[in-house]
Formats: sequence, C-alpha cells, structure tokens
Amino acid sequence: MLQINNETAHAMFYKLMERFDKIEKMLERQNKMKECLDGDTLLDNYDLSKLLGVTHRTLARYRQKKLIRYYMIDGRTYYKASEINEFLKMKGAL
Repeated sequence: MLQINNETAHAMFYKLMERFDKIEKMLERQNKMKECLDGDTLLDNYDLSKLLGVTHRTLARYRQKKLIRYYMIDGRTYYKASEINEFLKMKGAL
C-alpha cells in the first residue's frame, strides 16, 4: 500500500493547483479570442505571433511601419482578425 506523508501530500496538492491555474489561464485566453470589436474577433500579441510565426518584436516592427493596424485597449495591443486576413492576402500568404 502506498503511504503518503504530509509533506508529499502538500507538494502534490501544490502541483495540482498549479495545473488548474495553467488550465484557467488557457481558458481565459481562448475566451479572449471571442471578445469582439465591431463584431470582429480580436487577437493579442501572443495569438498573432503564434499565428504568423513571428516574434513580438517583429509585430512591433509591423506596427511601426504601419503594415498592420492595431488597437490599444486597457494598455494592451489587439488586432482585428479581418484586418490580419487582409494583411496576409496583401503579402500573398493566403
């Protein structure tokens, strides 16, 4: 029979809570994708960098060169999915 002392149980509980926190953050990110601006899906820097396969710095360059349009909401940067699709079409990526 497996015996677990108090210290081991506490460590296991802590790890379990960390995983719940990680799942919660992932769900929050997915729900954020459903946030809309004028009926359009919003993407944040993390989502867009993963989608395009570029770094956050590259996104900053795109913004600086006015290649992509962005919106600042509560100090965070967001992009409309439809405008990103237009950007990709313009670049010939779609």
